[in-house]
Amino acid sequence: MNMNLNELKNFFCKASENGYAKEGVTVTDEADGSHTIVYEEGLWRLHDNFFGGEPYAGKDIIFHNNRAVWMMLYYGWVHDTKLTPDEVYHFLRKALAKFPKDYPYRGPTEFRESSLKYKNIFKGEIDNFIGEETIYEDKKEIYRARYFGGLVDRREGY
Repeated sequence: MNMNLNELKNFFCKASENGYAKEGVTVTDEADGSHTIVYEEGLWRLHDNFFGGEPYAGKDIIFHNNRAVWMMLYYGWVHDTKLTPDEVYHFLRKALAKFPKDYPYRGPTEFRESSLKYKNIFKGEIDNFIGEETIYEDKKEIYRARYFGGLVDRREGY
């Protein structure tokens, strides 16, 4: 199955604009204790499922025509800080809302507000990538997350 990477990236951008970082997004609490955000458009669907709290872990899966075509896994935590985890994650949502359209995994390479700074270092393209994001309060790291992902189920077999 050929995958148009530009279509995939464009859909992921729209899903990100309407996902976790969006104020008032609908989050469903699942029976297993996880939380889910779903975004659909045409034949595309993103399913963001995560656990947490603190620390948190989750996965984004993109389906095209009801077939999984892409996945990202992520894991993050807040270090000791005078801020509450809710305050740190509020800032994280602001950073994630400013993701670059060319590299839409998580947030921008850098975002600042007041004494907080978000940094995102990544490599790879949408078909296969890895990254790490951090938040600093002044110069002290207070948050870290790692993520990776790419295309899935591209060949017959198994």
